[in-house]
Amino acid sequence: MIKKSINKVAVEKKAIRKILITQPRPEGTKSPYFDFAVKHGLSLDFHPFIKVEGIPSKEFRKQKIDISAFTAVIFTSRNAIDHFFRICEEMKITVSQDTKYFCITESVALYLQKFILYRKRKVFYGADGLNKSLFDVINKHKDNEKFLYPCSESFDSEITNWLKSHNCEYATPVLYKIVSNDIREVVNRGYDIICFFTPGGVKSLVENFPKFKQKETILAAFGNNTFKAVEEAGLKLQIKAPMPQTPSMVSALELYMKSLSKK
Repeated sequence: MIKKSINKVAVEKKAIRKILITQPRPEGTKSPYFDFAVKHGLSLDFHPFIKVEGIPSKEFRKQKIDISAFTAVIFTSRNAIDHFFRICEEMKITVSQDTKYFCITESVALYLQKFILYRKRKVFYGADGLNKSLFDVINKHKDNEKFLYPCSESFDSEITNWLKSHNCEYATPVLYKIVSNDIREVVNRGYDIICFFTPGGVKSLVENFPKFKQKETILAAFGNNTFKAVEEAGLKLQIKAPMPQTPSMVSALELYMKSLSKK
């Protein structure tokens, strides 16, 4: 009995040394991730578990969706923004200057500056990265709007269900697909925490490691769909973002590190 108690305490107080972020490394030298790693003396690695492949315009035409007929666009990721404007360029579609954009977070909204003249009167975003906040914003402007929700094949059904239940006219153009990367060598490096950002990332883990055993590995996830993917894979999720107190993955990791220091 004494031995078991000691082991339990050892697991609870396990030092966090290596964290894997399943996304590309941020460009440049300034990033909250880098500051976080320095503050806690951590080894922080970046390796995308998935790659995004755009749907060719020839294939998109088969969906028979007239982009120019819609007055508002819902974006939940930078990938969606990239491929929406890629398709528009390939098909020589001019997006109206009056188009409204509804984004899941402020960072996604700011990414629009890469493609449009950013105006607050036509770009909106949720307060905390949660779907409910996004719905609250859309609800204020939904009258007389026709919504496009650019996505991959595995889109967020909570968003489409909300649009349907609120009698919104909408379409879900599939503009890109998610493909798993070979991550076998990466995962075997013994990370204390692995951070997921999409259901595709979780799927990649399962595809690469059909018999994956979580053991003492701490799993973090961003977004409701990613939460569900982790749980459906039979894994334990310890860190969640965005939440009211933790709007970003970095803030969620910071809160977790603080909780460890109190034990």
